Amino acid sequence: MSRSLDPFSAIPSMHLAVDFSFLSRRATRVVARVAAVGSIGAAGVVYASDHQDTPEVELNPRMDLNDVYAFPGSSADRIALVLTTSSPIAGTTASFDPDLLYQLKVDNRGDAIEDLVFQVTFDGGVGAAQRYPVRGPVAPTMTGTRSALITTGPVLTGTVGAIGGSAAGRQVFTGVRVEPFVIDLEQFFNIIPDRRPSTGPLSGPATPTATAFRTPGIDFLRPFNTLAIAIELPKALLQSNTAATASFGVWGTISR
Repeated sequence: MSRSLDPFSAIPSMHLAVDFSFLSRRATRVVARVAAVGSIGAAGVVYASDHQDTPEVELNPRMDLNDVYAFPGSSADRIALVLTTSSPIAGTTASFDPDLLYQLKVDNRGDAIEDLVFQVTFDGGVGAAQRYPVRGPVAPTMTGTRSALITTGPVLTGTVGAIGGSAAGRQVFTGVRVEPFVIDLEQFFNIIPDRRPSTGPLSGPATPTATAFRTPGIDFLRPFNTLAIAIELPKALLQSNTAATASFGVWGTISR
C-alpha cells in the first residue's frame, strides 16, 4: 500500500466518485448527508447541516459535518471511510476541536442502529502538533442520538498530518485536504436563501433570486480545504458475517 494514505489523491473532485453499492437503501440516505450534532451523556441532540448551508453552523463551525464517504481500499478486501468537517477552509493550518467527539458509525444488520463505532478525539495542539486517539471499531455503549466515550477496544494514536497504523490492519490519516465535494454554493443560496449564512460573502436577500443552477456549472468549493478523518481497514472488521452479500451502512456524527 502507498505510504501516502490520501483517499482524495487519485479521485477527481466529484461526489459521484463515492461507491455506495454495498449500502442498504435506508443507510445510504443518512450516509450522504448526516450532520447530527449531538452530546455526550444526558444532554439532547442538535441537528445542523453541512457545507455551511444553514446560519446555525456559523455559531459552531467546527461542529459542521460536511460529508461521509466510502472509498474502495488499497485491495479488494479493504475499505476507506472518510469524514470531512469544517469546510470551507481557505488556509492549511486549521485544527480539530479538542472539545468534540468525531464518530463514524456502522450498521451491519440493516436496522439503522449502529453496531460498531469509531471514535476520534484530539488534544489541544495546533495543526501538525495536534495528536489524536482513534477508538474502534467496537460496539458502542450507547446508540442513537446520545453517545458515551468508549474505554475498551482497540486504540490507535497518531499525529495530525501523518499516517498512523499499519498497511495490513487499520491505517488512519487526519488533517487538511482539498474539499472533494462539488457544488455551486453561491447559486444554491440564491435558489434556497433560507439556508444561507447571515453574514459574510454568501449572505444576501431572504427571497429567492434564482430558480436553477448556472450553466456551465461552477465548483464554488474548489479553492477551499476541509478537515478530513480517513480510516482504511479490512472490510471483514465491519461485517456481521462472511457471506458474499454481506453489507453495511456508514454515517457520521460530531458531538460535544
